[in-house]
Amino acid sequence: MAAQDQMKNFHLPRYREIPDVGLYLEQCIEFINSCLAPLGADISITPSMLSNYVKRGYIERPVRKRYHADQISYLMFITLAKRVLSMENIVGMFKLQQSTYGIEIAHDYFCNEFESHLKYLFKTGAQPGTIEEDATFAKRTLRNVIIALTHIIYLDSCFTSDEFLEEIGQSQ
Repeated sequence: MAAQDQMKNFHLPRYREIPDVGLYLEQCIEFINSCLAPLGADISITPSMLSNYVKRGYIERPVRKRYHADQISYLMFITLAKRVLSMENIVGMFKLQQSTYGIEIAHDYFCNEFESHLKYLFKTGAQPGTIEEDATFAKRTLRNVIIALTHIIYLDSCFTSDEFLEEIGQSQ
């Protein structure tokens, strides 16, 4: 399936769609990777990465070895944002979010904005609206993270497309 077709139907689970029954490590990895798979092979999480994020305190420890919606939401953000931010800056984004918006609101806002920008870049959706003039620092910062991230994903797709490979084949 072409990248454009994949992006047309791309959907990040909203907070209420994240399993909150408590997923074991492997189930958590499988859930996150299946949600992010359409974005490319470079965007994934491994068990050792997840364990390292817990060990370093980036996310809360699992309760009885199970990960719940808040942790899964943060892990999805880490997995995506690490393409454009250092872990120090990701932790800063978490602190900013926690001081301004609840996890459910922040997660759903991120998903909506991310999908909107991604679909626009892949020409499967309308141009995202401008951010309000009085938008909070947290919203403006997150918007810029999303813009950088979606452009990286789009460019990665361009460099692996048949069109690009044909073009460089012709120029050699």
